[in-house]
Amino acid sequence: MKNAMFFLFAILAVTLSSCELVEGIFKAGEWTGLLLVAVVLGLIIWLISRGRKG
Repeated sequence: MKNAMFFLFAILAVTLSSCELVEGIFKAGEWTGLLLVAVVLGLIIWLISRGRKG
């Protein structure tokens, strides 16, 4: 897995300029963060609604 990640990073570093690479990393982080927040909020709402029924 480490070799695949290193290979992918090496290809990105060669093909993209540094600004584009950093922009891509932050975009991925932004979407991952938004997805994580949505999942946590959904879990909290589910737990609250489940607690009211019981």
